[in-house]
Amino acid sequence: MHAAPSQEQKEQTRHGEHLFPLKKYITVLSDLYPHVTAHWHDEAELTLITEGSCTYQIQLETFHASAGDILFVPPAALHSISVAPGQEMTSETYVFHMNFLGIGSADICTVKYLTPLINQDLILPPLIQTGHEAYPELLQLFHFMNQTYTDTRPGYELTMKSCLLRAVAILLPYSHEESSRPQIQTEHTLKLKQVLEYIGEHYTEDLTISQLAGLCYFSEYHFMRFFKKYVGMSCLEYIKNLRLEKAAELLSRGEVSVLEASLSAGFSNLSYFYREFKKKYGVTPKNFTAANLSSIGTAQD
Repeated sequence: MHAAPSQEQKEQTRHGEHLFPLKKYITVLSDLYPHVTAHWHDEAELTLITEGSCTYQIQLETFHASAGDILFVPPAALHSISVAPGQEMTSETYVFHMNFLGIGSADICTVKYLTPLINQDLILPPLIQTGHEAYPELLQLFHFMNQTYTDTRPGYELTMKSCLLRAVAILLPYSHEESSRPQIQTEHTLKLKQVLEYIGEHYTEDLTISQLAGLCYFSEYHFMRFFKKYVGMSCLEYIKNLRLEKAAELLSRGEVSVLEASLSAGFSNLSYFYREFKKKYGVTPKNFTAANLSSIGTAQD
């Protein structure tokens, strides 16, 4: 079981190993870490909210989830998570690549179900709550997956694969065709992905609203409203948050100084970096580095 990695627009993180592309994550959101910013990856996700409540955005649709709810995020779907001020949320998530389910084989399951699912031509229900017909069986399956993943008995990989296939099969009767999604929503998703990918590639540079709005062919005013509506924070706040996460990632390795981390992440003002870093993480950059190195040393002992 692993802590969730720093998430961003197009993740480069490999979830699991090449031959076993599945990993379990625990996500905890609170006032200290209130967002998992908008991002996407090639893997799908199956999540159980274990405590609290939160708001998911999946392909620009908003879903309010609370303890006991189950969510399915398809491959390459733009999604984010946030909690309201004063609220907390804990979840367990299995992130898995569709290759693990046998997408490479040319059989009826791949052609009829898995490939359309990857291409988002077939949409499974994103939020499954207690009143849903599929909920009891899916919840029982999730708990069984947790036990299997923890025990790691011989053959557990086969069991996990069969469980994920079963989860897809449970949800299939409640799926719908992508064509039922409004065209404007699809267009907005593509535009937002383009902007987030550009920010991810150029976050160390000076980025302007005018520059980013131009990618969407929006006015600055329209772009700022568009971004805030779908990402849940202003564009400038998103860029700052991404830079802080990148700096924290560098500092956690203990290989660079605070100044080097701040400059590498795109901050030109060191005092501003100190102030914003402490606001986000609750400690100074130096104390953050010391705490991470201490925890690594303890783990090695």
